Amino acid sequence: MHRSAYIFLLLTTLLWGGNSVAGKLAVGHVSPMTLVFLRWVLAVTILLPIGWRTIREDWPVVRRHWFVLAALGASGFTLFNTIFYTALNYTTAINVSIEQAAMPILIMTANFVFFRLRVNWAQIAGVVLTIVGVILTACHGDPRRLMTLELNFGDAIMLVAVFLYSGYSVGLRLKPVLRWQSLMLSLSVAALVTSLPFFLWEVAAGKVIVPDAHGWAVIVYTAIGASVISQMTYIRGNELIGANRAGLFINLVPIFGTLLSVLIVGETFQPYQALALVLVLGGIGLAEYSGRKASRRQAPVG
Repeated sequence: MHRSAYIFLLLTTLLWGGNSVAGKLAVGHVSPMTLVFLRWVLAVTILLPIGWRTIREDWPVVRRHWFVLAALGASGFTLFNTIFYTALNYTTAINVSIEQAAMPILIMTANFVFFRLRVNWAQIAGVVLTIVGVILTACHGDPRRLMTLELNFGDAIMLVAVFLYSGYSVGLRLKPVLRWQSLMLSLSVAALVTSLPFFLWEVAAGKVIVPDAHGWAVIVYTAIGASVISQMTYIRGNELIGANRAGLFINLVPIFGTLLSVLIVGETFQPYQALALVLVLGGIGLAEYSGRKASRRQAPVG
């Protein structure tokens, strides 16, 4: 079971790493709110024929839990991405990488506060190792660069996005039992509806950048890869090993983002990036091994 979860979560973080690159490539080619809105228009268009039959059958459950589904879709799908793409217009990828590293800590803290889920020292050590790896990537192998970072509007709103996605990850425990087609369609429709006011505001404010061919390529990727596929695999990974253990994989996002930048943008792969990758994978391995042992000890006998 855990091997399937690893595959799902590795694919998720790879696609999210691509989303970071896509967000940077979108600047000047499509405005942030337009990108989010069109992303979910396309995602719903893809999911509608897939999930129409199942959501009709599951409608009593969807209707009974509509508020939870709407809150999950708004926080994890709409608001996080709206803030994320906006932040990339104001702050650096270095700052965003460091800020995203707070997610696993917030997820573990929230799970303890609300659900009394405990963590052990090995899991904490694993978190620390992954954060060291992320920071090493973010500062380009020179910790002194951290002293030169300046916080601005982009950093402030990115921290809000980090809290939102951490809350979404923890909140997945509250989702109703639905077939994946019904769940994804419900969350995506919620995301589409909640993204509409942001798009209309951008239109009214005269800040819309109509997507060109480059912008449409970004929209297609974010809709299919970073929306439909990655969200399905992240939800499934959470179901299999829990939010604490799944959340730790989020620290692979800046690592994959860096590697994809090398492949797509043509940046040079540096030794510190290899070390960071080893630290992140080592931290995940340590925390996951410990978490797996703990879950076996807690499993009922007979």
